[in-house]
Amino acid sequence: MVYTLIAIVAAAVILILYLVITGREVFGAEARGERLERMKRSELYRDKQFRNLSLTPPLAEGYSMPKVMFDFFFKKKNPLIRPVHNIPAIRTDLKQMTGKEDVFVWLGHSSYYLQVDGTSFLVDPVLSSYGSPFRFFNKAFGGADLFRPEDIPQVDYLVITHDHYDHLDYPTVKAIRSRVGQVILPLGVGAHLERWGYGPEQLIEEEWGSEVLLKNNISIIFTPARHFSGRKMRRNATLWTSYVLKAAHRNIFLGGDSGYDSHFKTIGEKYGPFDYAILENGQYNEAWKYIHTLPEDVIQASIDLKAENIIPVHSSKFALALHPWNEPLESITRLGKENRLNILTPMIGEPVDLNSSVHQFNRWWQD
Repeated sequence: MVYTLIAIVAAAVILILYLVITGREVFGAEARGERLERMKRSELYRDKQFRNLSLTPPLAEGYSMPKVMFDFFFKKKNPLIRPVHNIPAIRTDLKQMTGKEDVFVWLGHSSYYLQVDGTSFLVDPVLSSYGSPFRFFNKAFGGADLFRPEDIPQVDYLVITHDHYDHLDYPTVKAIRSRVGQVILPLGVGAHLERWGYGPEQLIEEEWGSEVLLKNNISIIFTPARHFSGRKMRRNATLWTSYVLKAAHRNIFLGGDSGYDSHFKTIGEKYGPFDYAILENGQYNEAWKYIHTLPEDVIQASIDLKAENIIPVHSSKFALALHPWNEPLESITRLGKENRLNILTPMIGEPVDLNSSVHQFNRWWQD
């Protein structure tokens, strides 16, 4: 009887601690009301969660969650899982851009600033020094956190691909609120933004297949990705997405996070070819191959998309996997050369002129 009582009290304490911790603003909010009703009407939403187009196990065959967690926390790490020296970066002043340039500026990991036809986009900005709900976990590499929220100019559109902490960063998104025109985000994610002070009228919140006309006759199309979502214990309560950005003379694919699947070929056939494809390449593991692309998958996805230029992101800021920090860029440039693809590898902060037909970048990750 005594042991039973102790177990009940311990369970109650754990539950209370969980509710107190996850009740903090950083964890966002659950969808309710009309937003939840919209989700329920979606063909992508079944049994209280969103689904991928194909069956997508969280782990590949032969792997288990206990083994993956044990390897991550206790297995001897590669000494280059984090860089020995600071990541080289260029402090480009985004506020001094005139609006006339068509330009891409990588801000580290999957964050980037994009300017097309006089319209500005800020994608998945994580500009705090950590990619998690806690300051002490998942710290950024030295030099990779050069850009901060105060460096962001007024932007027409904040674009979010999904609600994971390394893509939807509460400190950044809240700090830049007064400089954001509208927010483009997948169904369900708007609940987080509304809790953080964004107005419902600012949110362009849609699902795969939706096309929205933006300013300057630019359109954005919500397209599939093979991934998952979640900021608490519950997974897939919000949608994840990739995007097709169509401007007058520019067609760009914004990949977000995604494992390889047939959707890349479908998107390429329907919306391609693409002048630029911005694809995740980094923080991968064979165990996660269904939800994150391996370097060889990035190559095949680029071919499927009919992409003229490929800009790899999702690397060089956080150690979320066990590979050496510079392996993703080394692998993708080698594979790109073998397959005669144009792989663009700017440093963090180094502007990419989207109107140029010639791009040359140093192999900065080898220094």
